[in-house]
Amino acid sequence: MSTPTVYDVAEQAGVSIATVSRVYRDPDRVKSTTRDKVLAAARELGYVPSGSARGLASGTTGVLGLCFPDYTDPDTDAEAGTDSVGGDDAMILYADQLIRGMEHAARRRGYALLISASLVGGAENLVSRMAGHVDGFAVMSRTASNEDLEVISRRLPVVVLAGPREIDRLDHIEVANHDGQYQLTRHLITVHGLTGLAFVGGQADSPDAEARFAGYRQACQEAGLPVPDEPDIRAALTRADGRAAVVTLAARPDGLPQGLVLANDQMAVGAMEQLAALGVRVPQDIAVTGFDGIPLGRMVRPSLTTVRQPMRQMGEDAVDLLTTRLAGSEREPVSLMLPVSLALRESCGCTPN
Repeated sequence: MSTPTVYDVAEQAGVSIATVSRVYRDPDRVKSTTRDKVLAAARELGYVPSGSARGLASGTTGVLGLCFPDYTDPDTDAEAGTDSVGGDDAMILYADQLIRGMEHAARRRGYALLISASLVGGAENLVSRMAGHVDGFAVMSRTASNEDLEVISRRLPVVVLAGPREIDRLDHIEVANHDGQYQLTRHLITVHGLTGLAFVGGQADSPDAEARFAGYRQACQEAGLPVPDEPDIRAALTRADGRAAVVTLAARPDGLPQGLVLANDQMAVGAMEQLAALGVRVPQDIAVTGFDGIPLGRMVRPSLTTVRQPMRQMGEDAVDLLTTRLAGSEREPVSLMLPVSLALRESCGCTPN
């Protein structure tokens, strides 16, 4: 079967070749109805933009890609370059660690790394443009539809990062979110005797945050505590959301819980900032925990108890899977579950380990 070309897409969509090109180069200049029609035709035909076609035809581009949503925390952006706690190292968030892991592994194997974290023009456009310039790429779960990833994977290797495995034919890497949150919640209950807990989760479409909530629920159930159907609060995983969660919980009739379990470290740091502003002591009055293990958690005071996930290892393993496929491997698709570890620190009442 011949590789579909820009001419095929233009004919199928009923537009000019220039319009197809513009959809991929400058999507904002194309009417949404026309853009959707072109992208639909490209998906149906399995078309990859010409940059990728040229690269594949000549053998290799020497570039790997990483594609993910923009996880920027406004608070972190505002503090960059200031005298904030921890300096520059404190600003290293989840995506930064993942990028470092991929970058180091790619360099060792003679590849450059192309990073895209913008969803301007839609996820379909983002993934298609990335695919047009790389030999293979890693993409964070839910960045693009499974349908789009299926199309791209016909032409080049794709590794899906985080979240549950949804496409059996693609390599996949996730971390033990459920187990990590389960172990941390059990620690709060069995070691510190906390029975009044509240969970601040992510949005319902965040598979990692939902897995963490499931681990929290299991620990509560095994301890004979109330098992919530929903997190006490859902938020967008930023420090501002952590501060807002504390304000909301403090205003409830029963007030703040004994322990506040948050779905990531950024929210946990924001929560501690707001608790300090209210004169509430951590951990004497309330325990606070996070998840991820970003450097900022070690630097705040009190230091943050969290679940440390191997973000750099995920990036390195993604490169290993991609380069193995590029070397011609025909092995069955791989699904890796990376282990996590507890970082027990002052915010739950522990001495830092």
